[in-house]
Amino acid sequence: MATTFIPDARMFYCLARPLLFALDPETAHELTIQGLSRADGLLSWVMPQRPCAARRVMGIEFPNPLGLAAGLDKNGEAIAGLAALGFGFIEIGTVTPRPQAGNPRPRLFRIPEAQAIINRMGFNNQGVDALIENVKHARFRGVLGINIGKNFDTPMERAADDYLLCLRKVYAHASYVTVNVSSPNTRNLRELQESEALDALLIRLKTEQARLADEHGRYVPLVIKIAPDLTPEQLVAIADRLLAHRIDGVIATNTTVSREGVSHLPHGQESGGLSGAPLREKSTAVIRALYAQLQDAVPIIGVGGIMNGADALEKIEAGASLVQVYTGLVYRGPDLIREVLKTLCAPPPNRRRDDPFLS
Repeated sequence: MATTFIPDARMFYCLARPLLFALDPETAHELTIQGLSRADGLLSWVMPQRPCAARRVMGIEFPNPLGLAAGLDKNGEAIAGLAALGFGFIEIGTVTPRPQAGNPRPRLFRIPEAQAIINRMGFNNQGVDALIENVKHARFRGVLGINIGKNFDTPMERAADDYLLCLRKVYAHASYVTVNVSSPNTRNLRELQESEALDALLIRLKTEQARLADEHGRYVPLVIKIAPDLTPEQLVAIADRLLAHRIDGVIATNTTVSREGVSHLPHGQESGGLSGAPLREKSTAVIRALYAQLQDAVPIIGVGGIMNGADALEKIEAGASLVQVYTGLVYRGPDLIREVLKTLCAPPPNRRRDDPFLS
């Protein structure tokens, strides 16, 4: 009896990877987004979906706990194609009020010896209006996070105005909105994580969130994305403010300015944010410290250095409710999604099937 051969997405990635890695990293990234923007139907056919108990976080039903981190699809051009890979949620952006080119090229560097990437992209994007048109065109029905930031030339004293403008525009189209105050590639942006600046920003964001919820008849959670390079004292202060202002969630973490583990390697001294395997321990430590302060009052989305299923589980056990990947996907492709979901969706031997984690 003849059998039908069904290609697997992992096979396509194995064939494409040597070609993509032979190209400049940013060119490879652009080609990947273009391909994914046209391939959602094919990917739905060749990428098997792993059954997974949904989990409710921030009042949102996530079909599985694995998401795509912001940065890969800045303009929302390939939402359906990315979702077809098996993610439980997609986060697009970072988007700014006005289009901006970002920093000069080259600005993206692979460090394969360490399974790492350094980027200094600088919030390059087509602007919030273009992103919204792409979201409308995608007609995506899954969980969609939209990550917002400030334009590079907006003075820091007016940064909140940029976030509020983006929040108003994306609110109707987002499942949740992430406020990026932690990119190392926009001058002085991380100052917004300091106590007084963060207080002022969160007050304005929460006031506008309440107004928009009334206007749209729908509550969209606000999430803050923080850096991995904060001191223990800064983490305690941020946790206090997340609780005080009733922020709905926190993403830990963004990229790091540390060069530990890569400084001796080619491109290891490039400026920008480091992601990938060298970030894993630092990111997980932040999650663990945040959870000690927040417990279950503010859910944590863990991201940073997830290169396999064990790394994802480590973040869940440290206190994260959900996880996201980016750099691991560059190095491992769809096989990483398969492995992480296999690890997180199967009930561990020592966990009851009625455990809340699985429901």
